Amino acid sequence: MRNNEIADIFFDLDHTLWDFDRNSGLAFERVFRKHNITLPLVDFLREYEPINLLYWKKFREDRVSKDELRRGRLTDTFNIFELKYPLETIDAIAVCYIEELPIDNHLFLNTVEILDYLSSKYNLHIITNGFEQVQYLKLNNSGIKKYFKTVTTSEEVGLKKPHPSVFQAALNKASAVPNKSVMIGDSFEADIIGANNAGMHTLFFNYRNEAVAPPYLAITELSEIKKYL
Repeated sequence: MRNNEIADIFFDLDHTLWDFDRNSGLAFERVFRKHNITLPLVDFLREYEPINLLYWKKFREDRVSKDELRRGRLTDTFNIFELKYPLETIDAIAVCYIEELPIDNHLFLNTVEILDYLSSKYNLHIITNGFEQVQYLKLNNSGIKKYFKTVTTSEEVGLKKPHPSVFQAALNKASAVPNKSVMIGDSFEADIIGANNAGMHTLFFNYRNEAVAPPYLAITELSEIKKYL
């Protein structure tokens, strides 16, 4: 990947720029208060976060629906603590969480700085599997929407990353070509393999320190993007 040949950079949003786990924890803190849930939040989040990632993997693979994702990740977590709630309560908690989620908008360290740096040199875009309405709220409320020329969601395409059609739809919307485009994201499967299969260059935001074999490029801090672009 030669930076003088790159014209367009595509970012994932959650877990890449927008600090999902931190913002999610703050949202759940308010949800628990509103619904009088006395389970210690730190214990809940410890179990919920990996369950949530698993449900998103199932959602990407069309093994669960949006409603099954929203219900299942809560029900499975509460079951660990032997807490049983009727479906109506689970749905109310799920709706409340979605409403609370875009209120806090903490970004990963150096997000604004790296977007300032990149936007003076490249066209920037978003490709996200997140739910469309919520993702636009996150972009607007965090103040970073101004950096991106296009936003492509899986809901508008009707498919989810890593399907190559999602990346092709984003490239078409951006009037970009794969060999002059880079995808930056935290999911090796959804972002890196998916974009690579669509002919794009990739940069893996590996803040979880997963084992990654060459030839894939990886960073653990957003500021490291400057090494490559």
